[in-house]
Amino acid sequence: MNEDSFFGGAAGERGAAFLVGVVRPGSTQTEVEGQLDELAALADTAGFSEAGRAVLPCREISAATFVGKGQAGDVGSMAKALGAAVLIVDEDLSPAQVRNLEKIGDVPVVDRAGVIIDIFAQRARSREARTQVEIAQLEYLLPRLAGRWAHLSRQVGGGPGGTKGAGEKQIELDRRMIRRRIDHLKRDLEKVDRARSVRRRTRAGMPQVALVGYTNVGKSSLFNALTKTGVFVEDRLFATLDATVRRLDFGRRGAALAKDTVGFIRKLPHDLVAAFRSTFQEAGEADLLLIVVDIAHPKGEEQLATAERVLDETGLGDQPRLLVYNKIDVAPKELVAALRARHADACFTSARTGEGVAELARKLADRLLGEEVRVTLAAPVARGDLLALCHREAKVERVEQRDDEMIITFVAGARAAGELRRRFAEAEGDEE
Repeated sequence: MNEDSFFGGAAGERGAAFLVGVVRPGSTQTEVEGQLDELAALADTAGFSEAGRAVLPCREISAATFVGKGQAGDVGSMAKALGAAVLIVDEDLSPAQVRNLEKIGDVPVVDRAGVIIDIFAQRARSREARTQVEIAQLEYLLPRLAGRWAHLSRQVGGGPGGTKGAGEKQIELDRRMIRRRIDHLKRDLEKVDRARSVRRRTRAGMPQVALVGYTNVGKSSLFNALTKTGVFVEDRLFATLDATVRRLDFGRRGAALAKDTVGFIRKLPHDLVAAFRSTFQEAGEADLLLIVVDIAHPKGEEQLATAERVLDETGLGDQPRLLVYNKIDVAPKELVAALRARHADACFTSARTGEGVAELARKLADRLLGEEVRVTLAAPVARGDLLALCHREAKVERVEQRDDEMIITFVAGARAAGELRRRFAEAEGDEE
């Protein structure tokens, strides 16, 4: 279903959207206006231009329309007057609220969750991501079938030539079909999860770091700078959906695996959190989480709080972490200095210019590999694979041959050295 849209039309050709924010008890007008800026970025990523926006005060949430009926009529009139193709509300709405708002305002209505799920559908590339997104789409669509298409009121299967009774409504058949499709996709995802587990076992022994954080803070750019690779980067929300794994080489100290993960966002739809559970598991298996923050963003600290909340919600709140303030090349120097003083253990980088990346790499090596140690081990001369492993995982200083043994002296991080000792001990046991 990924190629289908809640909105219709190809991305980039969907026309204009009218954005609506709601000042609920406990929030302020200024906060909601700032949140509409993010909604505008989401709408742009989904393929809409902005026709206009409105911020509505709301003391009590209506079960029928979320906002008041008069407010719903007013924003519908404004949206139509400005030529908007859709009205996007920066809230999660029930199916009944969407239907009632559309009736009152006479304009199609989509909530925040629908926009984000649609963006994920556009961006999914791998088989796993497309499966995850389709599950989220169908879970979102299932309670919203009523009134969605005209044919849903038809009766099928009844009559003299069919089964007994009045027959079965098309909507009931559609729901059954969607539930079957969801079950099928979940079984497919379980197969992908098993394959992922096999890949994880092959990485056993190598330390791992996962880059996490709010969407569009520069995680993928920083990932490329650290690993010297070319993961796709775009200055838009949710440019990366798949968990990408690359080798992170620390020279003679050893190596680690770095993982680039999907970005977080305020009010991330629950269906997506559930569907992307295996992607979040990639971060959960890391030895260290690199929490990346856009230091130049006016809401950077709020985005950091959102990222930490999502980590808590996905069971990753206790993972060891290192805070990284990225994009220091475009941030005010006074702000950078103030945050350096406040967060002495954090790293400050610019993935674009490379400033601070080497220091970050050194801190990662310290946290993941430990201090450098010099080790001397013996192996049978015939085990050239162990010598090759030492060259790959450490800095070999000297190799001597004594009778049928080779004596290898190397320098490596404490963790890599421990793993090499284990491999040599296994080889000695095999020989016996």
